[in-house]
Amino acid sequence: MASSGEEPSSGSPGRAGTGAGSEAAAADAAPLDTAEDFEVLEEEGEEDEDDLSELPPLEDVGRPREDAQPPVRDAAAEPEEWLDVLGNGLLKKKTLVPGRGVESRPQKGQDVTIRLKATLEDGTVVEQEPALTFTLGDCDVLQALDLCVQLLEMGETALIVSDAKYCYGAQGRSPDVPPNASLTLEVELLAARDAPDLELLSGKEKVQLANRKRERGNFFYQQADYVLAVNSYDIALRILGSSSKVDFSPDEEAELLDVKVKCLNNLAASQLKLDHFKAALKSCNQVLEHQPGNIKALFRKGKVLAQQGEYREAIPILKAALKLEPSNKTIHAELSKLVKKHADQRNVETEMYRKMLGNPSTASTPRKCKDKLPWSIPWKWLFGATAIALGGVALSVVIAARN
Repeated sequence: MASSGEEPSSGSPGRAGTGAGSEAAAADAAPLDTAEDFEVLEEEGEEDEDDLSELPPLEDVGRPREDAQPPVRDAAAEPEEWLDVLGNGLLKKKTLVPGRGVESRPQKGQDVTIRLKATLEDGTVVEQEPALTFTLGDCDVLQALDLCVQLLEMGETALIVSDAKYCYGAQGRSPDVPPNASLTLEVELLAARDAPDLELLSGKEKVQLANRKRERGNFFYQQADYVLAVNSYDIALRILGSSSKVDFSPDEEAELLDVKVKCLNNLAASQLKLDHFKAALKSCNQVLEHQPGNIKALFRKGKVLAQQGEYREAIPILKAALKLEPSNKTIHAELSKLVKKHADQRNVETEMYRKMLGNPSTASTPRKCKDKLPWSIPWKWLFGATAIALGGVALSVVIAARN
């Protein structure tokens, strides 16, 4: 399959941070969907200025409670009690070392750096990061961190106890985090700064930043959290589609386009999983504008049209994809299925038209006389007309004789 159309495996962005290095290497290892090879996600992406994702509200992310303000502390006060961050008892925070005050809390969109130690309920340490940096609010890390770090004060150290729902969920993280495992996170907020100006990033920097978002999307895709996957791919595309005050070399332009295509293909795969067919079709079309022969985009476009019952339009698109890769079993299977569905659809439509026109099929009403013409006159009417004509002639002869 062409490298420009290839999708990434999400590898191990399962770590609390997106990471680069080893996680990026692992991201290229395995397909994202074992059900069909066309669900493998792209490894690199960019987007147009208009909204590509038609993103619904993020599921399960929620917002920290507005009343989640730590009480005013004084030296004689008792140690702070657990704060129920979301009000559902599944995510709790407790201050161990006070920070510099509420006004020092980081804001969404800022790049924050934390010290992190994550342990299982039995005390097993599964993560230690002396300086983990991520963009707050972009879902670059565990939801438990994304939700709670915005409640930390600068210099504060806190203990966070999170249900699996806001960590690694039902799938866990092989080999160290079991499925449905709750985690205890010890976090210290070290720094917070404004995110870099996208207009001033070099081509290489834009690619690196977008790839981190894309890899996180791959992680969410593997976790079957397609809403958050769409969110991450959309952020990556916004980064790549942002205006720039820096000139890019031809090689950088080509790399940016390659990343954009991969992100759009992965976005379409996620939108298909969510049954967002209109958005998925738009993503596929944008890939095909840049690469008319992109097999994955052709395959997904055909699949989207088929899901909408547009078999007549879907079949030639899949045939075009198959012509580019004749040995692809996935395309063969999908095309065969669509051809059969299209034939069945035409049979149903033909029968419906017959009934509408009052001309039922031959199978339901056998004809008694095959040679009978539609304009033939019944013999009784013909005999009566002949008798009347003969009677008229005889009457005329009698009248003439009398005269």
